[in-house]
Amino acid sequence: MPRGSASSAGNEAPPAPELKSEQGTAASEMAPISGRVKWFDGTRGFGFLVSDEIEGDILLHFSVLREHGRRSVPEGAVIEVIPVRLERGLQAKKVLSIDLSTALPQHTRSSNSSAERADRKALADAAGEYEPVEVKWFNRVRGYGFLKRVPDLQGEDVFVHMETVREARLGDLQPGQPLQARIAESEKGLTAVELRPSDGSLD
Repeated sequence: MPRGSASSAGNEAPPAPELKSEQGTAASEMAPISGRVKWFDGTRGFGFLVSDEIEGDILLHFSVLREHGRRSVPEGAVIEVIPVRLERGLQAKKVLSIDLSTALPQHTRSSNSSAERADRKALADAAGEYEPVEVKWFNRVRGYGFLKRVPDLQGEDVFVHMETVREARLGDLQPGQPLQARIAESEKGLTAVELRPSDGSLD
């Protein structure tokens, strides 16, 4: 099943769940599962959960958050839902609980943000020219991943932070995806400080 296939369908939220099967009858409820928010777009009004308990992403529509007094949820939050399987894939029918303790920071500005920006600038100044890389793996929920230099795919991993991916407007990176990166040597090893698509475009 395509993962997150509804994420590119227009700029608005998909319609509220009708919860009908392909035969037009009421879709049967599945057992409750706990999933982690992969991403949620508060403007569009929907996002997706991922869970070790079930295969495939689970569509989370803002309409099922209303009874919990919310319209959106942050990345990384753990949500217990009752899913149903519809023609377009899995969808949360009801939200049972929301745990925000594992949520990722939402663009917070800490007291050392100036120092962090200075560190990023220093890394950018020390980075080389853009070079070809390939995504080894990337976890949006954890907020980081690793790249490999091309063609030296057996060399040292190159760390890449979620913020770098956001600044490049690249979305969710996939294993094997070709990119270009400016790489610097940091205290923790090789780090990608700037990314762009493999064709060198900025959009």
